[in-house]
Amino acid sequence: QVQLVESGGGLVQPGGSLRLSCAASGSIFSINTMDWYRQAPGKERELVASITPGGGSTVYADSVKGRFTISRDNTKNTVFLQMNSLEPEDTAVYYCSTLVSGVRYWGKGTLVTVSS
Repeated sequence: QVQLVESGGGLVQPGGSLRLSCAASGSIFSINTMDWYRQAPGKERELVASITPGGGSTVYADSVKGRFTISRDNTKNTVFLQMNSLEPEDTAVYYCSTLVSGVRYWGKGTLVTVSS
């Protein structure tokens, strides 16, 4: 069983920054690609960023390239999402996720609200 717990969300003004964290249980962390998704009100869940097990390769949605950075600390079973230059359109619930043996696991999410 994989458990994922996100933290770090909150209210921030446009142009501000937040850093999300996701703590994962289990020994699988260091061998799994980790993903951040988000779901805005009335919209489908979308992939924001991914990072390979060793951290050597990352993928970003076009909408966040140059503003968001995904990273991981395998010694602490934690993945991060540094979000800079936040825009109102970034308002969403952000989820940490990983695929293990064909099963996708999700955290409960953390709400990010970008508003003045």
